[in-house]
Amino acid sequence: MTRSSDDGSNLPMPSAASPTAIAADNRKQRSDGAEARERLLHAALRQFAEKGFAKTSTRDIAQAADINIASIRYYFGDKAGLYRAVFTEPLGSARDDIALFDQPAFTLRQSLESFFTSFISPLKQGDLVQLCMRLHFRELLEPTGLWAEEIDNGIKPSHAALVRVLCRHLGVTKADDDMHRLAFSIAGLALQMFVARDVIQAIRPRLVATPDALDRWTARLVDYAEAMVANETARRSDTNDQQHSGI
Repeated sequence: MTRSSDDGSNLPMPSAASPTAIAADNRKQRSDGAEARERLLHAALRQFAEKGFAKTSTRDIAQAADINIASIRYYFGDKAGLYRAVFTEPLGSARDDIALFDQPAFTLRQSLESFFTSFISPLKQGDLVQLCMRLHFRELLEPTGLWAEEIDNGIKPSHAALVRVLCRHLGVTKADDDMHRLAFSIAGLALQMFVARDVIQAIRPRLVATPDALDRWTARLVDYAEAMVANETARRSDTNDQQHSGI
């Protein structure tokens, strides 16, 4: 189609963009937006881990990410919103994994496999996890309230779910102190891999070098935890026998 110009010549009419072209452009914008948000998260994680919340400026983060500072407000609202995203997103919340292992139909081993698999999975992100741990340690020294919030909303519910699983498989109707000790000890098997990651890499780096290596360690954790449960089961049986015999 043509139209007449002011001088009477015929010019081609501009054609409307096709639906395919519009969809492709929208996908590109969404992709670029996701990339920008990810770059801000990574830059902020490094800055907050190294300097803490108070001493890190949004300008520093934007410069490190090579992104306009206005993008922080667009994606996260403000500095506090960015810090919350950095603190929670890479490792997730313990609460999110409860449905994966607290299943009444699961055997003990299935529950433990699901528990440890979800717990260890973030370690496969490599150096990102080390920065997350540094940030968590800094949060303990310079609290903003997020760690206390995660304990209440994430760790406590996850611990309670693990205690339920153990009670179910040990035939215990009400959790006592020893059931809580057992749950803390089982979780500690996996937690040590996060807290002592630098030590592990210094002594035996190949144990955490690849996703396959982490999967092999996860399988061993299930074995260790099963042995701990078996020991607690035997201890309780011995205690009950002694009480019944009057010893």
